[in-house]
Amino acid sequence: MLQNFQMLNNNAILLTCSGASNVGQLSNQAVVELTQEGFGKFFCLAGIGAHLDKFVQSAKNNPEVVVIDGCPVGCAKRVVEHAEIPINKYLVVTKFGIEKNHILEIKKEEIKKVKLAVRNLQQEG
Repeated sequence: MLQNFQMLNNNAILLTCSGASNVGQLSNQAVVELTQEGFGKFFCLAGIGAHLDKFVQSAKNNPEVVVIDGCPVGCAKRVVEHAEIPINKYLVVTKFGIEKNHILEIKKEEIKKVKLAVRNLQQEG
């Protein structure tokens, strides 16, 4: 599932699932690598979930918030919505043909697929 709201830029904060499944860990690893490559900024979803004022306010003050969930359960999206932070872009990894399992094994080609999907959010208008 890909929801498009507005143009993504390299200053967007990236909030990701890091759940106990391959797709949760895949989401997390893709965001780590994107941040290392200078595309977006990895942001602490746990701080938002804990309702720590500085984390929530920083996210609310950022004009671009991208949420990446591993599966349709949508934990990351729910955390962000609960904190009343507007979501500009939303992506669910399993919608790209990657099947959820609890083996926690992620493949390089799957990481590339997720990173490309996040980068392509920029081209969606």
